[in-house]
Amino acid sequence: MRDTFLGGVHPLEKKELSRSFPLKAFETKGDMIFPLSMHIGKPAKAIVKKNDPVLAGQVIAEADGFVSANIICSCSGKVKAVEKRRTLAGTLQMCIVVENDGQFTEAADYSVREELASLSNQEILDRIKAAGIVGLGGAGFPTHVKLMPKDPSKIRYIIANGAECEPYLTCNDRMMRCYGKEIVEGLEIILRLFPSAHGVIAIEDNKPEAIEAMKRACEGKANMEVKVFPTKYPQGGERSLIQAIAEVDFPGNMLPADVGCIVDNVGTIYAIQQAVLYRHPLFSHVLTVTGEAVNQPGNFFVRDGTMISELVEACGGIREGVTLKKALAGGPMMGFALSSLDCPVQKTTNGITLLDEDGVELAEKQATGCLHCGRCTTVCPNGLLPQLMYEAAEAHDYDRYEKRLYGMDCVACGCCTYICPAKRPLTQMFKQTKAEILAIRRMQAGGRK
Repeated sequence: MRDTFLGGVHPLEKKELSRSFPLKAFETKGDMIFPLSMHIGKPAKAIVKKNDPVLAGQVIAEADGFVSANIICSCSGKVKAVEKRRTLAGTLQMCIVVENDGQFTEAADYSVREELASLSNQEILDRIKAAGIVGLGGAGFPTHVKLMPKDPSKIRYIIANGAECEPYLTCNDRMMRCYGKEIVEGLEIILRLFPSAHGVIAIEDNKPEAIEAMKRACEGKANMEVKVFPTKYPQGGERSLIQAIAEVDFPGNMLPADVGCIVDNVGTIYAIQQAVLYRHPLFSHVLTVTGEAVNQPGNFFVRDGTMISELVEACGGIREGVTLKKALAGGPMMGFALSSLDCPVQKTTNGITLLDEDGVELAEKQATGCLHCGRCTTVCPNGLLPQLMYEAAEAHDYDRYEKRLYGMDCVACGCCTYICPAKRPLTQMFKQTKAEILAIRRMQAGGRK
């Protein structure tokens, strides 16, 4: 294994704002909103209608395709509407709106444990699928699909991603400190599916308590280990971890499984343990509320569908005398700006960051032409050429951008934008260009039908 990946940057961590606050459950009081698309792939299909009674843990929308995921209700009450509502991305999407009765009555008893030895591999996969589990590190790819590669015997590493390299966020740190045993059991479940694989729990060295907790939980486990990496962003990126652990680089048109790796966030692995051993579906997860603008940062177990505005209010709201300049879903590097706090927490929401300064606004005032310094190239974890990609994108030369500069391999980590002394909006341009290329592909595919 390598010590780390190539490239990367060292932004201010800002984890001291929330890392000392233990996880606590947050029980919402208001209506709950469940977008039918909380994952990569086809939106789920609603199977409830207005006035239907629902319970916590009940499937209210079923996966509608191979790459799709069930949506699980996280409260008890009745369906208020199935209609379009504003979501995190700022767009109107079809959602199931549930009138929360505040009782959180569950659909089944989720305290009864079954032993792993009594389950077949197919039963394990079926339970993960039924639970609606997706990648909780932010990507949202349906987990049961990820765990069904073409050739399971070629998987060499199962990587539990506990790096949590995004500045400000600390919920995974707190989860590893509190639920090390459960995360290790979840990793053992995945390893059951891949007998040739070795388990690696990856953590950055700025989390000493989490490292110690996970090492204790791994004691006596010959098929897994804790690997500590130097703190560097984006160490928690899927490709960055594979570079360091498996010592392989691979193009963007290949999947991690193609190079013998499967990467899952520690929160996802905890959810797998709960689903397989207790039949507990995914309807809550951990997230951090943080930033200089919030009165009391914290780490929470939050039920999907909870309104962000209610969660922020529970943290004391915005600090007195402070103006909220920007609210982000996630952290400042890979998170995205919220147009409003009146939108629901989704499965992939791992943080709400409330800032008293808008870094993008400040950068726009300082922006100049490219200095041709090459710093963006040295920090790109995928070895791309951001300077040339920007020029091609600006000229709408999509063929050069995609086929000669491999611009579609960009993971929008933000390293190039962070390091650029000219304050150019590189990452924003690459996100826009990728969206435009994908839109063109869809139009061309539609024309061929």
